[in-house]
Amino acid sequence: MEIKLVSKLPKDAALVFVLNEGEPITKHAFFKFLDKNDQSYILTFQKQSFIKEGISQLIFTPNKRKVLFIYVPKESKFNHRKALLAARRVVSFARTERLNHIAVRLEDFAAEDFDGSKEFLAEVIATQFEIANFEFVKYKTPPPDKWFFVQKISVFSDRPSATLALRLKSGKIIGEEINKARILSNTPGGDMTPDVLALAGKYAGKKHGFKVKILGEKEIKKLGMGGILGVSRGSAERPHFIVIEYLRGKKEEKPIVLVGKGVTFDTGGLNLKKDEGLKEMHMDMSGGAAVIHIVSALARLKTKKNIVGLIPAVENMPSGSSYRPGDLLKTMSGKTIEVLDTDAEGRIVLADALEYAKKYKPRLVIDIATLTGAAMVALGQRASAIFTTDFRLEKSLREIGEKTGDFVWPLPLWEEFEEDIKGIFGDVANTGKTKYGGAINGAVFLWQFIKDPSAGRGQIPWAHIDIAPRMTSIEGEYLAKGAVAPSVALLTHFLREFK
Repeated sequence: MEIKLVSKLPKDAALVFVLNEGEPITKHAFFKFLDKNDQSYILTFQKQSFIKEGISQLIFTPNKRKVLFIYVPKESKFNHRKALLAARRVVSFARTERLNHIAVRLEDFAAEDFDGSKEFLAEVIATQFEIANFEFVKYKTPPPDKWFFVQKISVFSDRPSATLALRLKSGKIIGEEINKARILSNTPGGDMTPDVLALAGKYAGKKHGFKVKILGEKEIKKLGMGGILGVSRGSAERPHFIVIEYLRGKKEEKPIVLVGKGVTFDTGGLNLKKDEGLKEMHMDMSGGAAVIHIVSALARLKTKKNIVGLIPAVENMPSGSSYRPGDLLKTMSGKTIEVLDTDAEGRIVLADALEYAKKYKPRLVIDIATLTGAAMVALGQRASAIFTTDFRLEKSLREIGEKTGDFVWPLPLWEEFEEDIKGIFGDVANTGKTKYGGAINGAVFLWQFIKDPSAGRGQIPWAHIDIAPRMTSIEGEYLAKGAVAPSVALLTHFLREFK
């Protein structure tokens, strides 16, 4: 889809009036561009129309101009979160009405509580347009009139500039990479194997100019990654460890390492999931997909940073060779994991990846994983959970999440919780002693593999983002059913600004 800044309204574009409930249409900037006949017609229409928040309408004027009315809350209740939804809603409605070209006014999406620049707003809104114009149709038979997507959005601004045009382009790039991550996550488990995920990483690296190295089972074994080997034992699909290196910063600058969970299908292993829990488990590699496309977005945006991406890619299957409850797995760090539940496999493979991250002497490590259903129980489905002992890092991520619509919310990470994951026969157990605090137990488990007790608390700045709550879209978001690709927008913006 083309997203372009304009100073004049194209004649072939359907005009979009985003109006606060009760706002006179004559106040909208687009009204003055209509001729008197069309103005008169619209005023008559508006008087006879039912105008209320949530209403969307399309009309044809006497001069055959298509006009969309999108009604949002009163100005006093219209905030940035609702502005993001309004941007998606515009595209969703345009798709429903099969409109190829629409024109919108950027300032319609500027809520009073948004504390970013106009340029930042343009970037974020362009991303919303792009992700709303997506649907996963790869496996569907096209209808007779084919799948319909908006082809062009002309963005009018009261004060256009070259910088504004550039930021619209950047937002479109971020949206495209979010959609590519959604395609990977939506791909069925039978087609999305560890090998295919590795090839997706290779393809992205070749296309965007960053290095991708794939470690096979022999190399994984040589490194002593017993966690990855243990989880993958039950599957006919062999594990891969994907190493992405995007090194465009200063030579002396320590890299930031992103670690993404790449479980391409999670049955739960011998602790088999229930039917309801199985159907979406091809998306359990959403963290890995996010890492590939965060780095791709940064490369396309020519970001001057050193970024490393690590993805342990495995399939967790039950078979005669599966790892078992009660098994002890020796990780790359030398620590042993006491397996109490084979369905808590994500943290096991991430343990090896976090240890591997240390070889880069990183200045920051962030892992992204659909780790626990417990995070969803705690937060619902509107925000990912974030865990870190670095409160400045937490604040920064939370603030960027608010601006981008990729929301995160903190849960505690305290030393007291370490008692809950102590192993009896091994160093750490992969589940807690009770049914409570499952998301925290997962985070505290990972913490054991990134912190260095001999160097004191928080030696390597680290954050864990549990994206399970945001793995799939929910009603009212104006997003297609299926994967959402959480953390791609959040971390792309964060890493560009990180100092």
